[in-house]
Amino acid sequence: MKRQTVASSAIRSVGYDADKRILEVELRGHGTQTYRDVPLTTWHFFMAAPSKGLFFYQHIKQQFSQH
Repeated sequence: MKRQTVASSAIRSVGYDADKRILEVELRGHGTQTYRDVPLTTWHFFMAAPSKGLFFYQHIKQQFSQH
């Protein structure tokens, strides 16, 4: 999956596979985490969020299965 760099102090890059509903988040200093069953709307809100790190910790990390 191709990831794109984002402006964030906590996150280096993110990628999303809409067909499989898989989100990859590369955290600065903590490797890459993969989340499944992430809806496309969550991806859009994530990418539009003024703080990617805050959105990730509030709306993704605790709500979706990591694998």
